[in-house]
Amino acid sequence: MRRFPKEFSELLKPHVAPRGDAPFFATSDLIAPAMAASAFALLERHLAPALKPLARAIPPETIANQTRNYQERLPKTVRNRAADIDGTRSKAAKLAAEIGLARMLSSPSYFAFAQMLAGRKLDPAFGRQVLRYGPGDYAGPHTDHHPEEPRARDGYFDLHISFANKAAKRQLLIYAQEGHLDRAVDVAGPATIAAYRLPFWHYTTPLEGGRDAARWVILGTFLYA
Repeated sequence: MRRFPKEFSELLKPHVAPRGDAPFFATSDLIAPAMAASAFALLERHLAPALKPLARAIPPETIANQTRNYQERLPKTVRNRAADIDGTRSKAAKLAAEIGLARMLSSPSYFAFAQMLAGRKLDPAFGRQVLRYGPGDYAGPHTDHHPEEPRARDGYFDLHISFANKAAKRQLLIYAQEGHLDRAVDVAGPATIAAYRLPFWHYTTPLEGGRDAARWVILGTFLYA
């Protein structure tokens, strides 16, 4: 595969994706292994040079400034590489257009698929981003709640399409349901499609595997209509 297909539906096996009622759910049986490997290679070969490091470590003052027992407050921490692919001006956006990724994410079938998983009408204007997790990369506990943004304060929807290589052995998405971080899904398979009805508490564990382990995430962020 030299370019992503024009329609997102061409990436999928010919059956309907599930839709659940949980805040988070994932499936790994919608994209054929050969298609997943081709998509991973396409991203790795063309988009990797345009990614920028994204790293937010735990601030030392979260311990040094603590004055009472059990006073911990952990801001969002993360380590991976990322790039926005909206528009046409950035290097990443231009590369995404060259390999057909931007066109596929603008296809009617992609929007219809996202709306089906969300279970609600979505705003047709949405954000697009790519992430790449390498060995040990992770995203710490966070909620993705944006109370200062009027259209997002009551929730929004994320669609993640990820492709991992054979060196990637495991990466868990841990999420809370009924108040406890006790649900886990391995998202390091060859191809995983995950739906997030945000906000809710969740985190992504460090990517396990050899030094060549990698997992790409194509991320769409949708406001509700």
